[in-house]
Amino acid sequence: RSPVAIGALYVSAIEHPAIREGGRFDPAQVIEIPVTPTGIADLSALETLLVAHDHSLGLPMVGLMLVNNETGVIQPVAEAAEIVHRHRGLLVVDAVQAVGRIPVDIMRLDADFMVISSHKIGGPKGVGALISRGEVLMPKPLIRGGGQEKGHRSGTENFHAIVGFGAAAAAMSEDLDDRNAGIGALRDRLEGEMRKAAADVMIHGADVPRVGNTCFFTLPGLKAETGQIAFDIEGIALSAGSACSSGKVGESHVLTAMGRDPQLGALRISLGPDTTDEDITRAVAAFAKIAARRKAQGVAA
Repeated sequence: RSPVAIGALYVSAIEHPAIREGGRFDPAQVIEIPVTPTGIADLSALETLLVAHDHSLGLPMVGLMLVNNETGVIQPVAEAAEIVHRHRGLLVVDAVQAVGRIPVDIMRLDADFMVISSHKIGGPKGVGALISRGEVLMPKPLIRGGGQEKGHRSGTENFHAIVGFGAAAAAMSEDLDDRNAGIGALRDRLEGEMRKAAADVMIHGADVPRVGNTCFFTLPGLKAETGQIAFDIEGIALSAGSACSSGKVGESHVLTAMGRDPQLGALRISLGPDTTDEDITRAVAAFAKIAARRKAQGVAA
């Protein structure tokens, strides 16, 4: 193994908590990269941070997601990689939300590591992959023991889950562009109808490139928890924030990072390969009903 020393972990302010909390890094070693009001990592701020990095403490490691799990906004990972490597750093890309929605290639992204997860592409829960461009970049094993997975993560492999992951990846790669173009068209129709029903609806990330399956919106006067209940009554399942945190209604750190008032709350609608025009019609009808009721009450629900 390579005796690589990491001096600090730099993470964007919108990262998933699995990255943002820093893992094994001491909190003092975790440094936040701000984002723009549109929810894109601020690359000029990243450059400034890396210029100031003290290499005597070790290399800088940067953690950046390819697609945000709340807004669906696509991040400038390849551009970030150029900055990171110019400053002799390592780049870890969280591609969990991107796989199956846009083409993902670790070589084109020029990342050193990439993380993906099975359940996001229809595979078994509890299995993921840490993809590395070279074993020399793994200075320490994640788990010590019997030496499985080339010594990186010891413990008997969950063979059936791994096979299921592979099958899901193969299936998801088929007709990727056409499938997601169809999903994106449904999402665009949904958002267009939402704007007609409530002109003041705020759709976060709508002005920058996003994946086609995500609609993250705020309806002024409607609290997130109230909105969840209201849509549930209408037979529409959505989440307050990321779906993997469903049941944990709280302020969105993503909205905070974007400079929005997190107390406004936000709801996320996710579309998938099985979403139909009829589903969109039902969702729009529910949205219009809830928006109209909010206006009739004249106060925050």
